Formats: sequence, C-alpha cells, structure tokens
Amino acid sequence: MTDLEQGESVAPVHGAVQAYAELQPTLLEVTDQYVDLITRLLDDAGINYLSVTGRAKSVASFAAKANRSRPGTPAHDEPLAGITDQVGVRVITYVLSDVAAVAELLADQMNVLDDRDMAQETASKGSFGYASRHVLVDLDAPLVRPASVQVRTVLQHAWAEFEHDIRYKGTIPEEYVPDLDRRFTLAAGLLELADREFSEIRDRLQAATPQPHEGEDAGDPRLSAQDLAAFLSGQYADAGWSRTDHYTWISGLLLELGITSLEELAGLLTSVDSGVINERLAYKYPPGAVRRLDDALLAVFGQGYVDLHGNSHRVEMLRTRLEKLRAESVEGTNSNNDL
Repeated sequence: MTDLEQGESVAPVHGAVQAYAELQPTLLEVTDQYVDLITRLLDDAGINYLSVTGRAKSVASFAAKANRSRPGTPAHDEPLAGITDQVGVRVITYVLSDVAAVAELLADQMNVLDDRDMAQETASKGSFGYASRHVLVDLDAPLVRPASVQVRTVLQHAWAEFEHDIRYKGTIPEEYVPDLDRRFTLAAGLLELADREFSEIRDRLQAATPQPHEGEDAGDPRLSAQDLAAFLSGQYADAGWSRTDHYTWISGLLLELGITSLEELAGLLTSVDSGVINERLAYKYPPGAVRRLDDALLAVFGQGYVDLHGNSHRVEMLRTRLEKLRAESVEGTNSNNDL
C-alpha cells in the first residue's frame, strides 16, 4: 500500500472513531435497556439462566477493531456500520438446551439480523474450541443500535474467558504455542463432555418421579420452592427448569389463590388442557416450568389471576396473554372450560 493509499484509509477510520466517541455515552443507556429487556423476556418465559450482563464497546476497543485490516484492505469500509458489537449483551445459562431456548426466545420477541452457532461451526471442522451462540438483534425503535447477544453455558464461558485472558493479555513464547493450543483443545473437549453430562443429569431428574419433602419452615403456609420445582418437573416433563427464585415467586401467587398443597394444585391442573394452551399461545421457544404453570393459572382464574397483588408489575402482559387464551374459545362458549 502506498503512503497516499494508507492516508486515504486512515481518514475514514479516524472520522469513525471520533463519531463513535460522541455516540458512546448514549450506547451506555442503550445497553442498559437491552439488558433490562432481555432479562424481563427470560423471566417471563421462565427460562433458567445464571446471569445477564451488558457492555457498550469502549472507544479504545472500537478504534482497535476499526484499524484492523485484511491483506491489502481495511476490515471495515464503514466502521460505524460494520462493527456490530458496539452494544454487547451476554446471557449465561447452565445447560446446552437453555442456550437454544434463549436463542429461540430472542428470535420470537426481537428482530434477528444474524445468528451464528460458533459451537456448531467449530464442531463442523472436526475440532474443539470456542463455543458460543452469537445472535445480532435490534428493536423496532428509531436511533436504537443493534445488540450482539452472546449466549453460552457457564462452562463455555469459563473456557472462553480464560482462553481470551491468556492469549490476548499474556505474552506467549513462540515455542509454547503448539503445546498451549493442544491443551486448550483438550480442555474444550472435556468441557463439552461435562456440558453433556450436566444436560443428562437434568434430563434424568426431570424424568424421575418427584418425591416432595417437608419444607424447612413449618409455619410458612406456602408450598416450598423445592417441592414445587419437583412437582412441576413431573407435571411438565418436557419443560426446562426455571430459576430458583421464580419457584418462590409463583408459590406466593398460589398462596394468594388459597392453594397451599400439592394435592390441591394437582387437582386444579386436571381441569386444564396444556396442549390447547400451548396451541393458543403459539410459543416459538420452549417455555420453562414456571411459565407453564403461570399459563395454566391464567387460563383457570382469568382476570382474577391478573388482579393478584403479586402480578401488579405485569398486568398488561398478562392481559395480552389472556386475550390470546380466550380468542379461540369464543366459537361455542364464552367460558374457559375447554382449556
């Protein structure tokens, strides 16, 4: 590249970095909005996850990426448009099936611009290594930047973070590189095996007949979160686990409804056709166990369930769902008995 050509390529990069420096404070707010939205979507869907975090790309990181080049040409002709991870969100799950569930939820609730399964891409090459689901999403809102959402298990996250820390923050002597590559590959294979074992453990537990036990606090009339989790694993064997605190939350809703035993709950759910509910709500992602119970209670109690004190933070969301449940049942009756 001549000095003139080099100067021409530097100019747009310099301008893009300046523009990004002015934009970056706004992206901090946008990042918080994405984190809040995705957290609420996961919670509403009842999908189990460890954490949801976000970051707006720093100006220094943007500049470094904008200055990268392929042989003979810049990597990004228009860095402000080409660098798509200016807003980054990371969702950490416990098991592999929940990674897919999160990706399906994002596709159902947001606009997906790109979706790359890096674990699948690595496996297709016959190797072990970096594994993460990268989903580029945006919202139907003016001036809101897309967000790059990384979804990975806690084991995939541990590997990626350690590998990044070693390779990008440490100085590796050239003679150590082959052995280091081999060890990272071996570790990736072992962690993939561990991920599969964790999934198998969860599947075995869900398939087992739940054995409720006495709660620790005999004076608390609520169903214990652990007993409820065991019961729902049997009731909705095809649903994923929900977060621990979600079982506690919906136990409080059951108490508001006067349901304080698993026998009462089991009897109530015999009047509900889960297949009809799922059909009417037309899920494009697998809802978690707590969401399945939430739907059943909404179908049975209708507006009375919406009006519960514990649901005051999501009234509009429940009303929308209730309309979907009732829309198809107006054909011969205006009741919910066919649910």
